[in-house]
Amino acid sequence: MSTIEQNLQAVRRSIAQAADQAQRPAADVMLLAVSKTFGADAVLAAADAGQTAFGENYLQEALDKIAAVQAAQPDAGLEWHFIGPIQSNKTRPITEHFDWVHTVEREKIAVRLSEQRPAELPELNICLQVNISGEASKSGVAPADLPALAHAVAQLPRLRLRGLMAIPEPETDPARQRAAFAQLRQLFQQLRDGGLALDTLSMGMSADLQAAVLEGATIVRVGSAIFGSRNYS
Repeated sequence: MSTIEQNLQAVRRSIAQAADQAQRPAADVMLLAVSKTFGADAVLAAADAGQTAFGENYLQEALDKIAAVQAAQPDAGLEWHFIGPIQSNKTRPITEHFDWVHTVEREKIAVRLSEQRPAELPELNICLQVNISGEASKSGVAPADLPALAHAVAQLPRLRLRGLMAIPEPETDPARQRAAFAQLRQLFQQLRDGGLALDTLSMGMSADLQAAVLEGATIVRVGSAIFGSRNYS
């Protein structure tokens, strides 16, 4: 058994334990393997171990990797999620190669994604990134501006608004981890109460996935706990 397969099993056990504690089915939580900085060989090893959904932050790296994976395993049926910052001039390749985008924070970007999504592809699944901690350095729409953005994006063709995403300020205390995720869940519920058919909370990473699952995460984004430490050089 490969190290990646062993790590995947351990992460899935952590998700299952948290889901059990929250009295939720573990199947309600999608594990998104964040493969940024790792090569196509790591993705293929994870796919061989049953992993189907992969998250990428850097567009050109992702496009090269997607092409390499598809060349090696044309019938793998993998799902690709873009989880990095979106530049206006990079929206077209995102619409052409990804199934999900988690990091929409401006209506302008959503409009470009809508206009550029190829007609032969299914609707592009969208999460709105919320700056839940109010950090100046962090991307995301402010909670006060979220309802207007959500209702605008929900009207755009070729897109399907699925829910919210957040990367809270790093926190080691489980109670504080949960408090940040509870904030996002409350915003999510307010939008649902306002008539939006949302079903996705993308929150939680390697260090805080259990707190996220306890607060209702439906997607957890896990990288280093699956693939190991990253080398950004």
